[in-house]
Amino acid sequence: MSDTVEPEATSAETPEQLRTAMVERLISMGEIRTAAVERAFRTVPREAFVPEAPARQAYGVEDVVITKRNEHGTAISSVSAPRIQAFMLEQADIKPGHRVLEIGSSGTNAAMIAELVGPDGEITTLDIDRDVTDRATRGLAATGYDRVNVVLGDGEVGCADRAPFDRILVTVGAWDIPPAWVEQLTERGTVTVPLRMRGVSRSITLRREADRLVSVSAEVCGFVRMQGAGAHEEQLLLLRGEEVGLRFDEEPPADAGLLTGALDTDRTEEWTGVTVGRMEPFDSLHLRLATALPGFCMMSVDPKLDTGLVAPQNRISCPAMTDGSSLAYLALRKVSEDPMFEFGAHGYGPDGAKLAAQLAEQIHTWDHAHRSGPGPQFTVHPATTPDDRLGEGRVIDKRHTRITISWP
Repeated sequence: MSDTVEPEATSAETPEQLRTAMVERLISMGEIRTAAVERAFRTVPREAFVPEAPARQAYGVEDVVITKRNEHGTAISSVSAPRIQAFMLEQADIKPGHRVLEIGSSGTNAAMIAELVGPDGEITTLDIDRDVTDRATRGLAATGYDRVNVVLGDGEVGCADRAPFDRILVTVGAWDIPPAWVEQLTERGTVTVPLRMRGVSRSITLRREADRLVSVSAEVCGFVRMQGAGAHEEQLLLLRGEEVGLRFDEEPPADAGLLTGALDTDRTEEWTGVTVGRMEPFDSLHLRLATALPGFCMMSVDPKLDTGLVAPQNRISCPAMTDGSSLAYLALRKVSEDPMFEFGAHGYGPDGAKLAAQLAEQIHTWDHAHRSGPGPQFTVHPATTPDDRLGEGRVIDKRHTRITISWP
């Protein structure tokens, strides 16, 4: 069971019909909420920016169109799904006359931003890959949006020549907030960015307040990762050959070798009585566990090597924690034909039961205090900020910043 919603099919055939069906679907999902964003989605011909893809894919509300892969087959450039673009544009709250910087180009999103800023605004779209900027330039020119400034450059340094910006919209997955983004914002400008924290990503809109950024909204998201100076790779620890992987967003534990035999021990199960329906979202649980648990990482299972030894809630990316020679991960089991599922934890190693109980305690905390709440506040401080100026919450130290995550 995953924590995503399946898209609906449509019987529309022509690009115009598909565009109308896409917009109506996004409105019904609550992703398009304003007339300005609706108008932009109804106007821009998405199919012109991805001529190699079927029109149905270009307009599928959950469909990402991969436009470039690296030598390993990993996607490094794409046109984001309409649903993601819609809620990010709503998050960004772009107004007529705004100066906007988009970091990560596809052309499609820049065209919609051009619609939002109008003739008195200015839009600059920037990418590190010449193939991507060339593609965006062709698509924008062909659709009448050639007033968009297309710039080849590293998003880490922004675009000082055209700053300051009222809005910065980042459409690639970022691990940190470089100083240039803050410096190039207007006094009360915002940056909307898919930010990865302890392996969990959220699209966060952050408003500038002097030298720090304070969150305005946060949404679940997924993006291809930033290249260039801002790139940051997770550290992978493989167990039982290559069947199970643990991905650490920061450095893995110094004694990671102690985990080698953990999965060869008997499994401890700790069930919580906390339940969830099949299509009920619980993405805030992943974020809560990431911010509350020590030794946090994300577990994945290679489907080609899966022996069924482990049963994580999600075999692609499941919250887990480690301590010494023990580990535990989030689990889910069916408890009724409705169907309903119960959250729990599986533990391995000499302290597996202890870790499973610790994870289960955080599930209870989430259920009682945060499940229906507004979610946490994110505050981004410069890396030089002393502890006594950070306020309460989990502190995540990165290269350029110190991020505090505080739950109400």
